[in-house]
Amino acid sequence: MKASTIRNWFNIHKWTSLICTIFLLMLCVTGLPLVFHDEIEHLLEEETAVISSAASQHSKDNILRNAMNQLPGKEVKYIFWDQEEHPGQMFVTLADSSEAPIEADHYITMNEQTAGVMESAPAELDFMMVMYYLHVNMFMGVPGKLFLGFMGLLFMVAIISGVVLYGPIMKRFDFGMIRTEKSSRLRWLDLHNLLGIITFAWASVVGLTGVINTLAEPAIDRWRASDLSEMVAAYEGQPKVSTFSSLDAALETARNAAPGMEVSFVAYPGTLYSSKHHYAVYMIGTTPLTSRIIKPALIYASTGELTAIRDLPWYLKTILISQPFHFGDYGGMPMKVIWAIFDIATIIVLISGLYLWIARRKARSAQLSRLLEQYESLTLSQSLLQEDVK
Repeated sequence: MKASTIRNWFNIHKWTSLICTIFLLMLCVTGLPLVFHDEIEHLLEEETAVISSAASQHSKDNILRNAMNQLPGKEVKYIFWDQEEHPGQMFVTLADSSEAPIEADHYITMNEQTAGVMESAPAELDFMMVMYYLHVNMFMGVPGKLFLGFMGLLFMVAIISGVVLYGPIMKRFDFGMIRTEKSSRLRWLDLHNLLGIITFAWASVVGLTGVINTLAEPAIDRWRASDLSEMVAAYEGQPKVSTFSSLDAALETARNAAPGMEVSFVAYPGTLYSSKHHYAVYMIGTTPLTSRIIKPALIYASTGELTAIRDLPWYLKTILISQPFHFGDYGGMPMKVIWAIFDIATIIVLISGLYLWIARRKARSAQLSRLLEQYESLTLSQSLLQEDVK
C-alpha cells in the first residue's frame, strides 16, 4: 500500500474515532449494566414469591380492574406479559390519559393467580431507566437517537479504517506483540491495535445493530402512517371509543386469528401503538426466533370484533431481530458474560485511542518547542557573532 494511501486511511481513522469516541464511551459504559438488565433488576427489587405458570382462575378483566383500582381516575395505556422471565405476572401501565408521555406512566405488576398487586412502581426514573435512556437517546428523544445513530456510523468507518491500517502496520511484527521494553506510548499503541483487532467482529455486530435500532422510531412512524393507517382507514374521523369490551374476549379473538402464537402486548386505544378505536394485540411466536417476530391484530374496542391482522413490514422485522444481537440476550448468561468482556475491551480501545492522540499532540508540541529553542539559540549565536565581527 502506498504511503499516501496509508496516510489518508490514518486521517480517516483518526478523525472518525475522535468525533465519536466520547459518545461511544458513554454507550459502552451505559450498555454494560443493560446487558445484565434482568439480573440487576432482580437484585434491586424486593424478593418476591415464585408464581406458577399454570392457568389463572381469574379473568384478565378482573385482574385489570383490580390494577385500575390502585390508581383511580387513570387510564390504561398498555398491558404486557413475559412468560419466560416473569410467568404468572401481568404488567399494567396507567397514566392520566392514553396520550400522556412515558415519563408520566405508572407501572403496576399483578399476580395472575391471586389477582392482587405485586408491585406498584411510582412514575420515576430508577437507575436502570436512567442507563437505558442515556444509552438510547441521551434524554433527547428522536433527535438524540438519530444523533447516536450517526455516531455509530462514524464508529463503523473507524473500525473499517482501523482494519485496513492493521495489515500494513503489523507486517513487521508478530500478532499480539506488545513492546514492553519501549516507551509507554508504544505499549499503549500495541495494546490498542491488539484489542482493536480482537474486538473487530463483536464491535461490528454491536455497532451495526445499534445503528439499526436507532431507526426504530422513524420506522414505527412510517408503519403507523402507512400500514396502520390502511388497517384503520374505515374508522377515520370517528371519535375515540369510550366504552370497552372484554379484554379476555379480545385476547381470545386475537389467538384464534393467529394460531400457534401467543399474546405479548396490548396497546389501548389512543396510544402510540394503536388507533383511537382499537385494542392493538401484538402476537409473538413460541420459538427463540419467532418470539422476535410480531404480528398485530386490531380488535375494535367497543365490540371486540377483529377488524384487521397483518404481518409487520420487513424493515420493522429487521429492527426487531437485530435487538437481541445488540445486547447479547439471546444466549443466556454465558453470552451476556462474553458481551460484557468485549464491552470492557472496547472501552480500553477507546480510552487508549484518546491517550495516543493526546500523547502524540504532546510529543509534537515538545518537538516544536525544542525546534523553537534551537532556532532562538542559533539566532542568538549568529547575532553575537555578527557583533564580534563588527
